[in-house]
Amino acid sequence: MTPCLLALDCATERLAVALVAGERHWGAEEEGGARASQRVLPLAFELLDKAGLAVRDLDAVAFGRGPGAFTGLRTACSVAQGLALGIGCPVLPIESLLLAADDARAQAGGDDWWVAVDARMDEAYAAAYRWRVGGWHTVREPALWALPALAEAWRAEPPKRIAGNALLAFGARLPVAGAVRVDAAHDRAAALARLARQAWAQGAAIDAALALPLYLRDKVALTTAERAAMRAST
Repeated sequence: MTPCLLALDCATERLAVALVAGERHWGAEEEGGARASQRVLPLAFELLDKAGLAVRDLDAVAFGRGPGAFTGLRTACSVAQGLALGIGCPVLPIESLLLAADDARAQAGGDDWWVAVDARMDEAYAAAYRWRVGGWHTVREPALWALPALAEAWRAEPPKRIAGNALLAFGARLPVAGAVRVDAAHDRAAALARLARQAWAQGAAIDAALALPLYLRDKVALTTAERAAMRAST
C-alpha cells in the first residue's frame, strides 16, 4: 500500500510541513516560533492543493513530538491530533531531533550521528542515532543535558558526526575534536517526509487520542539569581 501522509514539525524556529503520496513528496518551510500556530494549517492545505489531494485522502498524520520548544510541540501535536480525529486516521509520532540527523546524513553521509540542539538556559537537547538498512535506530535516547555534562560525555567518547545548532550556540564549550559537523539544516521538510515514510513502514502509527508531545523540561526560565550565577561562572 502506498500511503498518503501529512507531516508537521514546529519544534524549532523553522516550521516544516511535508506531504507524502506514494513515491512523491511536497514540502514547505518558513519562519516558525510564535507564527507556527497561525501558519501550520494554511501550509498543510497549500501542499494538499498543490498535490490535488484532500484531507480525507490521508492515511495518517505525522508530527514532530519533540523535544523542542514547548509551545511548538503542543501546536504540532494538537493540530495533528485534531486532523486525525476528524478524518478517523492514526498519527505517527516522530522524534524532532531525528530530523536533524536525517538532514545531516543527506548533506554529509555517514550512519552515526549525534544531534545537539540549543535548549536555552545553558542546556541542550541531545540524542544519538544510527542508520541501518530500513531506517534509523536510537542509540542514546533524547535527553536534556546540562552543557558541562554533555561536554564531558563527548570527551569520554568523542562523536564521529554531530548535527544541530548547539554547535553554533555554544562554540568551544562543546568539544567536537575531528567530528564531521553539520551546524544548520538544509531541508527539514524533506527529512520530515522521509521519516514519515519510515514510521509508516515500521508500523509506528498510533490512535490519535494517544498522541502526546515529548517534554523533557518542566522549567522554562531561569530565576534572576540563577542567571546571575551562570554569568559569574562563565
